[in-house]
Amino acid sequence: MIVKPSAESLAESARAAGTRGLPPVHAWNPPFCGDLDMRIARDGTWFYLGTPIGRPELVRLFSTILRRDGEDYFLVTPVEKVGITVDDAPFVAVDFEAKGAGEAQSLTFLTNMGDKVTAGPDHPIRVERDPETGEPSPYVLVRDRLEALIDRKSFYRLVEIGAHAEHEGDNWFGLWSRGRFFPVIPSAELG
Repeated sequence: MIVKPSAESLAESARAAGTRGLPPVHAWNPPFCGDLDMRIARDGTWFYLGTPIGRPELVRLFSTILRRDGEDYFLVTPVEKVGITVDDAPFVAVDFEAKGAGEAQSLTFLTNMGDKVTAGPDHPIRVERDPETGEPSPYVLVRDRLEALIDRKSFYRLVEIGAHAEHEGDNWFGLWSRGRFFPVIPSAELG
């Protein structure tokens, strides 16, 4: 008997497989069971069947079984794998804390799912710019190919503590964290 996946069956499987910390979704290889009408909007809101999921604990549970394979996103349990839609990044960095200064600075981000991650070699910051408007979209890697879009208020605060440094032979404005420089925009483009 083939059972069609649902948010309820995924939540039940995730709870059953749950351990302390994040489940080892990278090690699970269950059969693909099709796509689920679940979407993560650019602002971090999760939708199921077109309706926002109003239970934060359920959204947090789903976020722990999220995996990215190539350009596609899946919810994965030991027994099923279902495709979902992600409009931009699956998480949103809603705040950050800066400690230190210059090359000794560290930037620790808090996501809308409660994850904390300090930018550095294992958690790089990258900035994509809209080719038409030039508007930046900054991201920080949270875990295994899953990024958080850095929200606007946090990005404005980051710009206030940014610095100029040489990057790949040119001068760039960017951010330091854990001894690594993350370029944001070429210095020559700043007015």
